[in-house]
Amino acid sequence: MEPQSKVSYLVFDVEAVADGDLVSKLRYPKDSLSAADAIARYRAELVAERGDGKDFIPYTFMLPISVAIGKVDAQYRLLDVTVLDAPVFRPHVITKRFWQGWSHYERPTFVTFNGRGYDLPVLELAAFRYGYSIPYWFNVDDRSFEQARNRFNFEAHIDLMDLFTNFGASRMVGGLNLLANLIGKPGKTGIDGSQIQDMYNAGRLDEINDYCRCDVLDTYFVFLRTRVLLGKLKLEEEQQLVADAKLWLEERAGASPAYSHYLEHWGSWESPAE
Repeated sequence: MEPQSKVSYLVFDVEAVADGDLVSKLRYPKDSLSAADAIARYRAELVAERGDGKDFIPYTFMLPISVAIGKVDAQYRLLDVTVLDAPVFRPHVITKRFWQGWSHYERPTFVTFNGRGYDLPVLELAAFRYGYSIPYWFNVDDRSFEQARNRFNFEAHIDLMDLFTNFGASRMVGGLNLLANLIGKPGKTGIDGSQIQDMYNAGRLDEINDYCRCDVLDTYFVFLRTRVLLGKLKLEEEQQLVADAKLWLEERAGASPAYSHYLEHWGSWESPAE
């Protein structure tokens, strides 16, 4: 791989579904519930407890069934977007390939939105479950600020939610969807994370992976604008990178429903008049 195309950042997103057998065993040990019935019961309980209509099962009960990754070089150019273990999307293989890929590309910087609160814990726990060794990520013997999992170590992981909320000092109401729309990108267009379990149950794996790809694209474009915010890119440089990425998507849209859908919802952003 040429130096100019070396992968320096991995922009990624994880979609996961509940392990119904685990839910049944731990939450309803005396009821002999099937996996599907245990998940349904837990979701109903969460809706009743939360009072906001949401039924997100905690990540500790989840298995990764879609991981989309955008490969980005040191100049912030988008090199590729891929999903792991297509077309079968097995949790143990997805997990193994994710951590192997990170090592293969010489441990690039992760870029996520709320990856510290959800995506990475899902993949860490999956590595624990399946017995995979990831010592360079769990480098707990290093000095605290050099540990990859240290929340202030931006060389290992840039969590854009931490950046915008000043590590939880404020709330990012609207999340990635809002940030994407502020800069003219699609954001959520009919699917959100709350629908993944039902889509998985219905066998709609391709649609889940397309949704995951689109989340990665939103995260990439938000990441670019944060580089302007931090003074690491000039606005005109960011806009050229956006144009290059759009051309990359257009060249592949004919073979990818995800990219075609993303371009159909592409918005506009104009610099305000001086």
